[in-house]
Formats: sequence, C-alpha cells, structure tokens
Amino acid sequence: MLSRLLAAMAREDVSFAQLAGLIEHDTVIAAHLLRIVNSAAYGHVRTVGSIRHALTLMGLNKLRNTVFGLSMSRMWLSVRAARGWNGRAFNQHSVATAILADQLATTVPATYPEGAFVAGLLHDIGKLLIAVALPAEFARIDRLVISEPDFVAREREILGLDHAELSAAALARWNLPGEVQQAVRDHHQPDLALSGHGEHALSAIVHFADRLTYRLQPELSPVTADQSAGDEAAVFEALGIADRAGEIIAGFEQEYSALRSGMSEPVRATVPA
Repeated sequence: MLSRLLAAMAREDVSFAQLAGLIEHDTVIAAHLLRIVNSAAYGHVRTVGSIRHALTLMGLNKLRNTVFGLSMSRMWLSVRAARGWNGRAFNQHSVATAILADQLATTVPATYPEGAFVAGLLHDIGKLLIAVALPAEFARIDRLVISEPDFVAREREILGLDHAELSAAALARWNLPGEVQQAVRDHHQPDLALSGHGEHALSAIVHFADRLTYRLQPELSPVTADQSAGDEAAVFEALGIADRAGEIIAGFEQEYSALRSGMSEPVRATVPA
C-alpha cells in the first residue's frame, strides 16, 4: 500500500479521488488519517468523516509525509535488532525530527525544503542498520558511549565510519534525491549552516531539528541521544527565529501527538467511504 500510494502521489495528474480510493482499501491508514485530521493540530469544529474531505484539508505534501511516517515507524518496530537497541526511542526520535525539520524548513529560507521531512525521518537509519547487521559492534559502541558519550566518535573508532555516512549510503542505494542524501550525511556538521545563497542548508535544518528533538524529548534513550544537544533557545537564535520559538514548539507538539497515535498499535475501526 505504501508503494502504491507514494507512486500515485508522485504523479502530477493524480487526483484526491484516486488517492482516496487507494487509502479506503487500507482500514488502518484510513482510520489514522481521520484521527489526525480531527485532532487539535487541525482544529476543526465539525468532525471530518470522509477520506476525500480529509485529503483536501491535509494537502498532498502533508498526506505524503503522514503516510510515509506511519508506514516507516510501523516497519521499524517490527525489526529484530541487537540487545540494548531501543526501537521505540529510535522510532519516536525519527518521527519527531521529521516533523520539526519540516516545520523549520517552512519557517526559514532553506535549500530543498520539500525533502526536509524525509531527511529528518531517515537521518539516523544508519544506527538501525548497525544494530541489525552488526550486533557485536553495536554492543561495543553501546558500552563505550556510557563513559565516552560522543556517539559519532565511538562509531568511527569501532567501524571506521559513522551512522550519518551509512545512512546516506543507504539513501543512495534507495535512489532518494541527492539533496536528501547530502543532508543526512552532513547533519552532524553545524558549520555547514548556510548555503552559498543565504539559505540554510538542508543539512543544517536536520541538524537543528535533531538537537531540538532531544531537548523536547528528554526521556529518549541515552544510547541514541546527542549529549551535546544544548539549549533549545540557542537553536532558534541560530536560525534567526527566536521570536517564533513558542509557536513552532506548540505546532510540533500538536502534530507529533497526532502522528504518534498511529505509530505503535493498529486501529480497528469502521472507516466511512
């Protein structure tokens, strides 16, 4: 269903009626979309009970992000990884970073803003690949991080590369846009904050979203957390949007709460056509 939906949304001539027809055949996705569009994030007085109505309210980009986020988070939770891997924390952090990156990319001038959600969602996929394919090495990194909390440095020490490089390599293998690959590869390099045209590079957007997420979600596992996250006020100051910090955080909390409701348990509901 995910493949069919993403392929349909990539067509310029796709209609909401065609997308609704696809979604209505997947009760879980349809139910979650209705839950999200009826949440506080959208703030409608009347309940939306039609998939087609929901799609017109969400728009194509938000629909793509929502479906992709829901599908990927469910898949990640089903993966068997090394002992000590916190799949739920990884899942929550990835989705939260995607939402924040998307919000930041629509607030400040940014290169390739349409790729912000996907780049945020997949920026740490290399960590999952290490935990799945190299459990012994993951365990060594896990132990070292406890006393030496620079996760990237410990990865390079054990593997000769870090999770950002591995994430970018995976995205290249999956033929994602080059701009998304570069943003993921460079998201731990804050010195690449501006492009040559006065815009924030997509890598910087993901970097700042990554930092903000750890500040807004302190309950995340310390194994996956960036210990140098810093103060959220400094992030908004660096982006030049300190006056909009409260608005962005409130928007993030509403959207994340709505999307999180569909990240772990399947919904059993009757969905109106």
